[in-house]
Amino acid sequence: MKAIAITRSAEGTSNLDALQDITVPQPTASGHDLLVAVKAISVNPVDTKVRHGFTGSEPRILGWDAVGEVVAIGEAVTLFKPGDEVWYAGSLTRAGSNGEFQLVDERIAALKPKSVDNASAAALPLTAITAWELLFDRLGLQENGSKSDVLLIVGAAGGVGSILTQLARKLTNATVIGTASRPESQKWVQELGAHQVIDHSKSLTDELKRVGIGHVTHVASLTHTDRHYQQIIEALAPQGKLALIDDPVGLDATPLKVKSISLHWEFMFTRSMFGTEDMIEQHNLLARVATLVDEGVLKTTLGEHYGKINAANLRRAHELLETNRAVGKIVLEGF
Repeated sequence: MKAIAITRSAEGTSNLDALQDITVPQPTASGHDLLVAVKAISVNPVDTKVRHGFTGSEPRILGWDAVGEVVAIGEAVTLFKPGDEVWYAGSLTRAGSNGEFQLVDERIAALKPKSVDNASAAALPLTAITAWELLFDRLGLQENGSKSDVLLIVGAAGGVGSILTQLARKLTNATVIGTASRPESQKWVQELGAHQVIDHSKSLTDELKRVGIGHVTHVASLTHTDRHYQQIIEALAPQGKLALIDDPVGLDATPLKVKSISLHWEFMFTRSMFGTEDMIEQHNLLARVATLVDEGVLKTTLGEHYGKINAANLRRAHELLETNRAVGKIVLEGF
């Protein structure tokens, strides 16, 4: 089968040309596996991180978002049948979605939304899982919860921020404040439903005051946590909650003590990586998100369509992601 893989170790800060078109054997489904014919994918920051950190001797197929058709199932599968159209974000421990066929555990997949095309659906799985787990499992906000909740989303225009803003606005009663620095990204966050949009290239403290917000109860820090850390602590009310998804170096939790601020990390691959007993919750939440899309509650976060799934187009997508200027998700479709 056709695939695109990272074929050599990183050299310095850029190894885009290490993404190459290759041919590999088609995998076989067993156990809880679905064999999926991949129709559309999207590209995430994790793709670039894994590319940069690659040190293996064998080619590695990247990709952690996909929409496709089930063509075969393992003997233990109970949730799907051949012909089903599914979506999922895969696992870090297995070959990714940048190939014609992929194996995925049924417990982290769900039927795709019926109301949108493959490209629009492919923009959502990884970010939807991350945003859902961050909002409800880590930060502990409740659906139709307290109107006194005030959520600050740092980096609201990116992939996770785009779906998190919608989930928070549509499913909770929280006041939602998103950060974005460029006019086009600020407009995007407004359209997604944020009550207020502030500029994270300026002082968060000053920007919150500008829109009349004294303190927030919850913060989802999606990017540059180290840059904003002290101001986030200042903005959080006593007993507030901070959740993050990026990787600040040497984060010191000591300043959180005085306000009894709780710190939470969200990593959507934890369940699949460790085979947790509740791994099927990712199937359940993706099924719920599909319903919300079909009901018109949530909209796709597709930003740009980069054409066919091949090495040249994936290099372009990786390069744009590394500039931090992507608005919404980059999607590729078909081989």
